Amino acid sequence: MTLPTSIDATQALLSSAGYVADRALSTVVFLSLKLQRPLFLEGEAGVGKTEIAKVLAKSLGRPLIRLQCYEGLDVAAAVYEWNYAGQMMAIRLTEAGGAVDRERLESELFSERYLIRRPLLQALEPGADGAPVLLIDELDRTDEAFEAFLLEVLSDFQVTIPELGTIRAPEPPLVILTSNRTREIHDALKRRCLYHWVDYPDAERELQILRTRLPHAPEALSRQVVAFVQAIRKEDLFKAPGVAETLDWATALVELDAVALDPTLVIDTLGVLLKYQDDIQAMQGGRAKALLDEVRSSAG
Repeated sequence: MTLPTSIDATQALLSSAGYVADRALSTVVFLSLKLQRPLFLEGEAGVGKTEIAKVLAKSLGRPLIRLQCYEGLDVAAAVYEWNYAGQMMAIRLTEAGGAVDRERLESELFSERYLIRRPLLQALEPGADGAPVLLIDELDRTDEAFEAFLLEVLSDFQVTIPELGTIRAPEPPLVILTSNRTREIHDALKRRCLYHWVDYPDAERELQILRTRLPHAPEALSRQVVAFVQAIRKEDLFKAPGVAETLDWATALVELDAVALDPTLVIDTLGVLLKYQDDIQAMQGGRAKALLDEVRSSAG
């Protein structure tokens, strides 16, 4: 599928795959695709940053290549490594055969045959349906050394392998980077990207997201769920629930055949919405009922 040619077309493209994006997000996604620039998305966990890459891959018919970041991530896991077991086997077989041409053996050992391609190198390969979508997820979990390595990839869409030389992408991949902002990302990397902060949605858009993802949920329940989540995000919590938790909670309530919220049901299912015991305890002492009363009062 061809890339969208306008902001409206981009918004429609995301919507066609079930992603409800506001105008600002649709604009920066369109510019990223149009200018072939990586898109750096920051925001709280669960607000839909990762989902954007998945939706783009699905709606454009492109393969999704995901690099999940973590502390200690290195080149061997992110870019490439050599098949050492295969190389050792080739050495032994050659030695068993008699005379060894060392230069020829070395050139064979460090060839494409023994190269194991990891996500970043895979993303530089041309695809039948166009360049893939490369998702570099939760970049803030890595260290600054890995960030520095990414500069070459994001600037020139190439990787240098000492034994093989420089491998360049014939067509730049569609790159999405995400961060939950547990630490600041270096300016040198940010300058190579377009930037957007993905915030919690307002009540209207969150209700639209819920209707899109869970169309069979009772309307009254959906409205109460969104209103309650919007209210609970204003509380002093260690981790406010994201859109992902809203969807999980609504799904759980539907599975319990709920048609509206009641205090007992809210208390019993808080573990779906909140992920820290301190937050759950803070809501169990009557605060959840008070918030629910406020939601009902506003709705009434």
